[in-house]
Amino acid sequence: MAKKQAAKDPKKKTTAGMIWELVQTLLMAAALYFAIDFCIARVRVENISMETTFTEGELLMVNKLNYKFSEPERGDVVIFEAPTAPGKDYIKRMIGLPGDEVAVKDGQLYINQELIAEEWIHEPIAYSGEWLVPENQYFVLGDNRNHSSDSHSWGFVPRENLIGNAFFCYWPLNHIRVVNSKIALQNEQISASNKGN
Repeated sequence: MAKKQAAKDPKKKTTAGMIWELVQTLLMAAALYFAIDFCIARVRVENISMETTFTEGELLMVNKLNYKFSEPERGDVVIFEAPTAPGKDYIKRMIGLPGDEVAVKDGQLYINQELIAEEWIHEPIAYSGEWLVPENQYFVLGDNRNHSSDSHSWGFVPRENLIGNAFFCYWPLNHIRVVNSKIALQNEQISASNKGN
């Protein structure tokens, strides 16, 4: 005579299944959070050095992987550890790459003798100077040029100090936008087109 199998309580199975699904969901959420946190930093703009591009209190997303796999570009909004204040992060605009000649004269910016039209600054630059960017170093300036502590006053940023580039402003809601302002030099565009011919 065949033994009768004990009937399983469907309620028990459902409760156990729901707990397991909840655990899986929490584990996946935690893994996703740490994966995103590894790739993307969130920073708050804390001073006026990048006005009018950014205002105090705006929250930005920063791509932390970009500079591990590619080189910085002129015009990038970069986050880096300040060479003069270890442990403190600054936000500035990438102006000069290694080998670039940067000059400020008559209130205007020049890179490799080319005048740069900058729509993000709101007043002429009040200082002047010339800088040759060394290898593995970068020249950065705040967009609020006359009220920014940056490369014009304390020097270059070493490659290893770069954290990443800001690519998206997500707070406040009425300021949401993609951050993308490249500086393209005419001389380089002409050289690139000549190579293609």
